[in-house]
Amino acid sequence: MTETSHHLPYARWAHVLLRLVASALLMQHGVQKLFGLLGATMVPPVGSLFWFAGIIETVGGLLVFLGLFTRVAAFIVSGELAVAYFKSHFPNGFWPIMNKGELAVILCFTFLYFAATGAGALSFDYIMSRRKTGPTLA
Repeated sequence: MTETSHHLPYARWAHVLLRLVASALLMQHGVQKLFGLLGATMVPPVGSLFWFAGIIETVGGLLVFLGLFTRVAAFIVSGELAVAYFKSHFPNGFWPIMNKGELAVILCFTFLYFAATGAGALSFDYIMSRRKTGPTLA
């Protein structure tokens, strides 16, 4: 057993854990925007850019959390987070640490990672892919 194959089970579950934690954090931001919960100071007008961000963060976060249509949902979320960074944070300075955009940046790239790699184990995408190909003989 090589060193790489020895650590693969841990990588598989770390992937799942990252997906669950990142999407749960994202959903909190969406719920905060849409419903004024979790310490929100305002609810944006329906149809505003901020409102659409709340929809994407809530629905996209839920889809990624469930591992359902993960690649598409994560790609849309990643794009929304990039827009959020450049519209809300970047005008306040170049460095994310100074413009308070660190969370938008790290979540943007985390969801871009999920768009590239998929949901991994413990997901509806995984279950549906197994049904299409059938069980393997291993």
